[in-house]
Formats: sequence, C-alpha cells, structure tokens
Amino acid sequence: MGHDAVVLKSGWDEYGISYGKPTSNVHVRGVRLQSFAGAGMAFGSEMSGGISNVLVEHVYLHDSLLGIELKTARGRGGYIKDIQVTDVVMANVQVGIEATGHCDSHPDEKFDPSALPVVSDITFEDIVGTNVSIAGNFTGLSESPFTSICLSNITFSISSNPFTPWLCSDISGSSQNVSPEPCPELESSFSSTTSTCFALLHHPYSQVAVL
Repeated sequence: MGHDAVVLKSGWDEYGISYGKPTSNVHVRGVRLQSFAGAGMAFGSEMSGGISNVLVEHVYLHDSLLGIELKTARGRGGYIKDIQVTDVVMANVQVGIEATGHCDSHPDEKFDPSALPVVSDITFEDIVGTNVSIAGNFTGLSESPFTSICLSNITFSISSNPFTPWLCSDISGSSQNVSPEPCPELESSFSSTTSTCFALLHHPYSQVAVL
C-alpha cells in the first residue's frame, strides 16, 4: 500500500466522540504487509470512538516506512487500549514501532483540544527485525502520557544511528529481553506488571478481521 496497509479506526474528533462507536474484539493474523509511506499495521489516528481488545499475530512486515504505529492527538478523546501484537517479523523498515500523540490533523476547527486520548495496556511481544533504522519512537502527550507499554522478547538489528535506537517521551512501561536496550522510561521491572501486560493472551476474540 502507499499508506497504512492495515489500519483500525473509530471516528474523528468531535464527530467520532458524538457517534460513540468503538472498534473492538478484532483479530488480525497471518498477513504480509508493506507500506511505502505509512505503517504496515496501524491504529488511528482517527480513534475517537475508542479501539480496544485487538490481537495482531503471525505478521510479516517488510520494506516499509513504519512497522507498527499507534497514532492519536489532542482533540481526539477516545482510547487505544488492550492491544496485543505478537509473533512479528520485520525486514527493511525505517521505524520498527511508533506510538505518537502528535498526529495533529483535524476535520475542522470545532474540535476540543482538551479532549485527550488515553493510550494504555499495549503489549509488543516476540518481534524480530532486520535492517531497522530506529527500533522505537514513543511520544505521548504531557497532559495524557501513554502508560503500561510492555515490550517482551524483541530484537532489532539496527542499520543506522545505533546509539539512539529508542526515542521516548511522556510514556511509561516495562520491558524484558529487548535488544537494543530500550529507553529508561521502558526499563522498569517487568515482574510487577506481568499479569497486566499479558492479560490479552487469554482474552476471547469474537471477531476475525483479517485472515
């Protein structure tokens, strides 16, 4: 695809908040994804109705600008939560994982900048990437930091700028068996949050979106 190959959305700013229809209980599995100017697998940025309870697994991402991206902005409201991304192979990707709160496009000037999105309980597990320029870029919002970002069993072979493979601000989380070593915001003890990070592993998914 020219932009995001697979992307989940749920409404844009005040219109999505008013309509109030979330995207939930989605299973994406067994796909090969390529995106020249976007992400192979993306969430948002139009997510004002909420996105939750999503399992993404057995995915091959290649020759793309971004591997996996979560995106939102002030004025969106809503949430992205309870997301599990596991068993992913990446090759020739500029940014392996990105989560940003600064995707500041709006349908009009009627949005409420105090409508802050919530991004929490996001797990990335069992991911391997080769020829990746930046392992991860996590940029939350100062008024609404991204929380419970969990990384486990992730290895990226960095092709450039190996001294700053992870970029982080306004986020918190934990990690285990991650190489290169993540930023300090994601280096907290993993044991205290294990039950939260992997609760989705046993969650029943009622819908299969992509096979």
